[in-house]
Order: sequence, then structure tokens, then C-alpha cells
Amino acid sequence: MKKVKSLFSNIQENFPSGVVVFLVALPLCLGIALASGAPPLSGIIAGIVGGLVIGYLSNSAISVSGPAAGLAAIVLVGIADLGSFELFLAAGLIAGVLQIILGFIRAGSLSNYFPNNVIEGMLAGIGVIIILKQIPHALGYDADFEGSTNLFGESFNLGEYLTTLSNSVSFGAIIITAISLIILIGWDKIPQLKKLKLLPSALVAVILGIAINQVFISTGSSLAISAEHLVKLPVPQSAEDFKNLIVFPDFAGFLNPKVWVIGGTIAIVASIETLLCIEASDKLDERRRITDTNLELKAQGIGNLISAMIGGLPITSVVVRSSANASAGATTKLSAIIHGALLLICVLSIPFIINMVPLATLAAVLLVVGYKLASPAKLKKFWAKGKYQFIPFIATVVAVVGLDLLKGVGIGLAISILYILQGNMKRAYYFSKEELDDADEINIKLSEEVSFLNKAAIKKTLKNIKPNSKVTIDAKGTSYITQDVLEMIQDFANMRAKEEDIDVELIGFKTSYRDYETDQHSHISIDHRRAM
Repeated sequence: MKKVKSLFSNIQENFPSGVVVFLVALPLCLGIALASGAPPLSGIIAGIVGGLVIGYLSNSAISVSGPAAGLAAIVLVGIADLGSFELFLAAGLIAGVLQIILGFIRAGSLSNYFPNNVIEGMLAGIGVIIILKQIPHALGYDADFEGSTNLFGESFNLGEYLTTLSNSVSFGAIIITAISLIILIGWDKIPQLKKLKLLPSALVAVILGIAINQVFISTGSSLAISAEHLVKLPVPQSAEDFKNLIVFPDFAGFLNPKVWVIGGTIAIVASIETLLCIEASDKLDERRRITDTNLELKAQGIGNLISAMIGGLPITSVVVRSSANASAGATTKLSAIIHGALLLICVLSIPFIINMVPLATLAAVLLVVGYKLASPAKLKKFWAKGKYQFIPFIATVVAVVGLDLLKGVGIGLAISILYILQGNMKRAYYFSKEELDDADEINIKLSEEVSFLNKAAIKKTLKNIKPNSKVTIDAKGTSYITQDVLEMIQDFANMRAKEEDIDVELIGFKTSYRDYETDQHSHISIDHRRAM
């Protein structure tokens, strides 16, 4: 009997990746809370719950959950409409319950219908967004750390973006970014350093970034990075301060219809984003393990219930953290749990040390993650696969960057579906002769399934068959034919074939087919045919 490993048996392998995800998640949690118009600690609480609770309940080895930028606009509008964060937390409780219900009704199976090129396009698009978002931090400009991902909407102006960067460059930040990138890129290339599993390159970059900036400050250098370019974590001075940081839901909100609408919206958007990110995370997993998406929805629902109960933001599985986790070498979900534990420890004990970390160092970590997600090699791979794979991929990338994640994936799916429909219409059958005009004997072999989508192509083929021909229609390998196509073949064989002296031979047709479109039986009755 195979021995079951303890959750903590791989701590040596997963501790470094947990540290990396913690370093990436910390400023993201704070930034998303700021962008959402919520208390700063609400983002940290969501990150802690995402790591400790969802990390434990989920069976995903790579995915990391926490507050998501994709929900920031919903949270911001929700708080404004309801008039208080406490009422919004009631909507978070409703969202959690709805997600648990979605898990029990097995709504997680929807993730099986996301094409690979669309998921890869979403990842590449997020990689581009990460790079664009982190360039200002790498250069020393840190306003709007985590806002909308709609880069070409009202929140993003390209001219203003470039002008602001050119006028706000901090050479101290550039030096720290450059040194951090050298460490992050070169660390794994040196075998002796790569063996130091408990000392990840990101941690070294952070420690060195703090040290360099402290040297700049102590020497009075103009290169010193000021407080607004460092991580900002609340620093409670007493037990009363801790108490004031926690906000609880207003249960009177359950009587407010607006609270239910917002809760339903959060549940739907958060579930879709989670399913997309889980599908993407499974592709990032080197062992290609498959996550139970229904269990994931239940875990997300429980996480959102607990987060809302103690004043946290809504939670989803997040690609940025998950991709950082995979890049850092995570092998089990222990990495996500470790990141949640580190978030909790830093809030309770060492916020003043965390507040010394330059955002430029964290930007370097994310720039490396973004490049891995949107590498030129990925573009080349889908280009080599042909237009049916490349066009949905590149359309998803552009739409995710230019609009947002859900709209981008929707556009990619729509284009993929169009190609699938086009392919189905062409592949309902094939001929033994390519040109009907020159053929006296036509062999038409139907595919396994012939639906209404194939009607036009088959109708056109039958129409172009010339008089005095011999036609064989082979359905031996066909398990389903829609009623429309059966009637069309029946009319062709019983009427037009007789009038134009066309010899029709049917092979393998059943007396009836289950019509899955109407849940009825489709029958075929053809007189003008030769029995085999």
C-alpha cells in the first residue's frame, strides 16, 4: 500500500517558493485594498485567508489565492453604493455561500471548455500587464500601484504614462532594480547558489535592496529612496490599534436587495476568474496535476466567508501569485500555506522591517515573472501551429491587455468557437473524389457526428452532384445525425435522385437516431436505395 505523505514533508522544497510568493503578494494585497477603496489591512487579511484556509482546502499544487485586481472595480463601486465597508462585507458573505453552492452543483466543470490557446493567451496578456505595471516602480514612480488592468481605458493614458515616467525617474530605484534583476536572472545559472534551496534569489534581492537603500539613507545620498517608494504596511502600536484594524460585517445588510445583487456579482466574477486561473495554474505545473475545480469553488467559498467575517476583501485564485509560485519551484500547496503564514507573522510582529523593502526590488521580481508568462518563445510556438491556434491566442493577448481579463478571454473564446464551427462544417464528411464535375462515382463518408451546423455544406454538395451519377453515402461510423440532415438526404434519395437518374446507395444508416437537440428520435425512410 502506498504511503501517504504528510503535508509538511516537502517543506524544504516549498519554503523558498512560499517566501517568494509572500514578497510578491504583500504589496499586491495592500495595493488592491487601496484601489478598492477599502481599509489597507483588508487586503492583507484576504491574503492570509487565501494562503492558510484556501491553500489548505484546495487540492491545487500551484495555485495561490488572495485579493484580485479584477474585483477592485466591483468592490469600489459596491462600497460606494452601499455607503459602508461593513455592509459590503455582508455581500462578501453572500458571495461565499453562493460559491459553495456552485461547487456542490459541479459548476467547476465549465473550466474544461477553455481552449489551451485562450488560456495561454490569457497568461501572456497578464504577463504584458505585469511588465507595463511594474516599469514605473522599477524606475521609481509608484503612484497607482494596483489599479484596473484596463490599460487603454479611462484609467490609463499612454502619453501621460510616458511623460510621467520621464519626469519621475529615481536613479536610486534604477540601481536597486538593476541589481535585483542581475540576482534574479543569474542566481539559477550558478550551480553552487542554485543548491541553496532555503535562500531563494528573491529573498536575497530583497535583503540586498534594503541594505543598499539604508546605505544611501545613512550617507545622505541623493539616491536614497523615500518612504512613498517603499512598502506601506500598517504598524499598530497597541492592542487597541490591532482591534481598530479589524472590521466586521453589518448583518443588517441581508435585508438590503443591493447587498444581494453585489454578492451575486462577486460570486459569479470571482468564480469565473478562479476557474480561469486554476486552468492556467495546472498548465504551469511541471507535473501537470489536475485540480478538482468543484472542490476549488467550495474552498474559495469557505475562504470568502471567513475573509468577509473578519474584514477581508473578496478572494480568487490569482495568476500573478500562482505564476510566481510556479517560477520559484513550488511542488505542493504547502508553498501557498507558507506564504499565508508569513503574511500573518509580518502583520503581527515585523511590519516595520517589511516597510523598509523598496518597491523597485519587488518590481524586479514581477518583471521576471511577467517575462516568463509573455516570452517570445510562446508567441513563436503558437505561430508555428497555424492560424487556427495563433489568431485566438494573439486576440486574447491583445484583448486582455487592452480591455480586461474576462473580456479578453470572452473574445478569445468567441474566435475559437468560430473556428470550431467552421471546422465542423467542413469536416462533416469527406469525398473520395475532390471535383464533383469530373466524377461519375461519388463516395461521401459521414463523420461520427453530423449536426445542424453541417447542413449547409452537405446541402451544397448534394446540389452539385450531376445527373446520371452514382452516389454512395457511408454512415457506418456515424453515431448521430440531426433530423434536418436526415430529411435532406431522404428528399435527395427519394425525389431528386429519381428525377435525374442518380443511383444512390446508403451504407450503415440506422433505422433511427437519438436527436440530442430535441431529445426525440429521428427516423429515416428511403425507398430509392440498394441494400448492402
